Amino acid sequence: MKTIILGLAATLALSTAALAQDGPQRIVAIGGSLTEIVYALGQEDRLIARDTTSVFPREALALPDVGYMRALAPEGVLSVDPDLILTLEGAGPPEAMDVIRSASVPVVTVPESFDREGVLAKVEAVGEALGVEDEAAELAKRIDADLQAAEAAASGIDDPARVLFILSMEGGRVMASGTDTAADGMIRLAGGENAITDYPGYKQLTDEAIVTAAPDVILLMDRGGNLDPAPVDLSTQPALAATPAGETGRVIRMDGAFLLGFGPRTADAAKELAAKLHAEAD
Repeated sequence: MKTIILGLAATLALSTAALAQDGPQRIVAIGGSLTEIVYALGQEDRLIARDTTSVFPREALALPDVGYMRALAPEGVLSVDPDLILTLEGAGPPEAMDVIRSASVPVVTVPESFDREGVLAKVEAVGEALGVEDEAAELAKRIDADLQAAEAAASGIDDPARVLFILSMEGGRVMASGTDTAADGMIRLAGGENAITDYPGYKQLTDEAIVTAAPDVILLMDRGGNLDPAPVDLSTQPALAATPAGETGRVIRMDGAFLLGFGPRTADAAKELAAKLHAEAD
């Protein structure tokens, strides 16, 4: 009898330890790249909700949407009863995040940087938060190899195209990327040269600034709705029309989450952008 009791106690201890190792089972992912990483790690069954930027893979769209990552409502995030909230740096607004952090739910904030090291750091952080460090190490190894290959290919480009990434053209005003953005990081990763380096982040450009930037290529992201500039908008905007890109009609559009996500698909995005830059330059 004593042996049976000891055996049962050992089994219960092992079960408890295994449960602890399993980690959180009701995860909300806020940030498209984090959702992609969870899926790439094979841990999607633990996701119970996502934010609006989490649009890949398509299966993620079936999850409840708790809102846009920069305009969160605490009630929406907490209403799904998560046991872990996984969020990208920059989620907000700050007061909403303060309320979320004050709830009795762990919040893991993952830093964001727009380079190879940043992608690998995200994978490591998600793996640690989910308790799947070994799987994360394997995924990071594969992603690292792909990104290094993309970087090597880009380094061989002798005459990089000057690229102007336009975020929006609402009312004919050009909102474009400077440095320290996902667009800037992707342009460099693909072997291009950002045509705007005078400021960090996104700003509206004057006509003079657009002409001075003299981009060879205009890069846009496809996201649907009225926010996508149509080709006619570009050709009829006088400053853009006066640039090399406007004169030759060199405009590249790519899916926004794919282009700017800096997650598991970033190497593929960089290769695709590089191919488009090179092909349209021929």
